[in-house]
Amino acid sequence: MAEQKLAPTDIKLHQKSRVLEVSFNDGKTFKLSCEYLRCFSPSAEVRGHVSGQEVLQVGKENVNITQIEPVGSYAVVLHFDDEHNTGIYTWPYLYELGVNREKNWQAYLDQLKKAGIERKA
Repeated sequence: MAEQKLAPTDIKLHQKSRVLEVSFNDGKTFKLSCEYLRCFSPSAEVRGHVSGQEVLQVGKENVNITQIEPVGSYAVVLHFDDEHNTGIYTWPYLYELGVNREKNWQAYLDQLKKAGIERKA
């Protein structure tokens, strides 16, 4: 039997709470804040073109998603209300963000602290 390709079965945007809920075909569902998704955008603007060029995202506490644009059958582009819309979130990347949300978020908070920046949440 061929291995089933990882893909979302449902994507719901809860704009009021600023949460994107993504359910996958393996039964897992992740609730990812818009701030988290914006700070971990896969775009070159955030991640850089090579390792070491990452740009720490700040002031994204109240960012929201205004549009979810499908990219073929493998990804979506999330349009944020701060006009950021260049990251292509593939299904494996969204899944990884869900699985590693707590670890990623703590690393982000640690980076902010190291930079002397406080979140305004």
